[in-house]
Amino acid sequence: MARVYIENYGCARNRADGEMMAALLYLAGHELVNTPEDAEIVVVNSCAVKDPTERKIARKIKELIDAGKKVIVTGCLPHVNPDVIDERVSAILGVKSIDRITQAVEYALRGEKLISVPDWRKRNLDKLDFPRLSPRGVHFIVPIAEGCLNACTYCATRLARGVLKSYAPEKVVEWVKWALRQGYKEIWLSAEDTGCYGFDIGINLAKLLDEITAIEGEFRIRVGMMNPNHVIKFLDELIDSYSDEKVYKFLHLPVQSGDNEILRRMGRTYTVEEFEEIVKTFRRAFPDLNLHTDIIVGFPGESDEAFQRSVELIKRIRPDKVNVSRYSPRPGTIAARWKQLPGWLVKERSRIMHRIRLQISYEINREYIGKRVKVLVHGEGKKGNVDAVTMNYKHIILPQGEEGEFAEAKVKGATSTYLLGEIVS
Repeated sequence: MARVYIENYGCARNRADGEMMAALLYLAGHELVNTPEDAEIVVVNSCAVKDPTERKIARKIKELIDAGKKVIVTGCLPHVNPDVIDERVSAILGVKSIDRITQAVEYALRGEKLISVPDWRKRNLDKLDFPRLSPRGVHFIVPIAEGCLNACTYCATRLARGVLKSYAPEKVVEWVKWALRQGYKEIWLSAEDTGCYGFDIGINLAKLLDEITAIEGEFRIRVGMMNPNHVIKFLDELIDSYSDEKVYKFLHLPVQSGDNEILRRMGRTYTVEEFEEIVKTFRRAFPDLNLHTDIIVGFPGESDEAFQRSVELIKRIRPDKVNVSRYSPRPGTIAARWKQLPGWLVKERSRIMHRIRLQISYEINREYIGKRVKVLVHGEGKKGNVDAVTMNYKHIILPQGEEGEFAEAKVKGATSTYLLGEIVS
């Protein structure tokens, strides 16, 4: 038996994969440790969505091996850019080979090497059949699908996760019920794109939400990122499902650019106007909507005018949060073959957009000062404070509070990233 540490990178979907591997290793009798220093074998559950993340992971793999650790690499990186993975690793598993993690550990202990990435598309894993070993706390991740239906010209994740495979709604519901029986209060519905959930099995996200909100008990549902081109197909139905008090009034709807020509080059298959229509419809139904969106700056072909249209869009719709990414070419993608913008220009556009989004976020959050809001306490945060979230998933820092408790708080202050408050009786 081995002492194993799992280091997860990337999205909630990837973290759920890490919890599945942890359960398989535990059931096989291996010891799961809390730090890489205590481990014989380190599983690096990788992400490959951005170039800086890829470089960070590649460095980490090398450092671990140099420190005498046996390393197993899983996640998206083996599919997207295997050339950056140190050849001294003990095993490489693809995203649909996580069921072979115990085999990989056994190989590593014998000094042999297991590579299970080729022909991965032929494997048809239903990951909701796997056990989970999740950290105690308030929230639990429930994957609802793997893969997507998009063909974005810049995205490498789809090269790793493949086409959409939605999990059966009854299995999703059973995992939610299980999580609630364990004491979790917050369910994260996770996928590469929750907006296209069920399109391959004759259902949609709204119907799934209706089944989950029908479960008895006081809990909340946080819906993961959804793309506009799918949401607009069942928008009214989704609004109805979101009306249930168990669904956080939180919407992560990436726009990526405020210019329709750039969206076309990105392969996004929706228009700025359609994105704005979705936002307006949601805000009419939920005035306190917490809107998150994503913007990529410096995409190949982005002119000064196109960038300015992105700036104007953000100023116009005023999202609560904007995730700003500098475009970086990813191996195997179409956009990587196009003429790239100079790095200095991409950085400058990123700085401009970042300043704008911080100002807007701060202005929005200041409007909460003096209000009373219902919160779910997540538990101890940084510097001895307590972290909680409002019912539209605004993070609020409190001086005290009981983990898992629903309470009322008064907002006393605000920053661009979180609120400050205290629980009131």
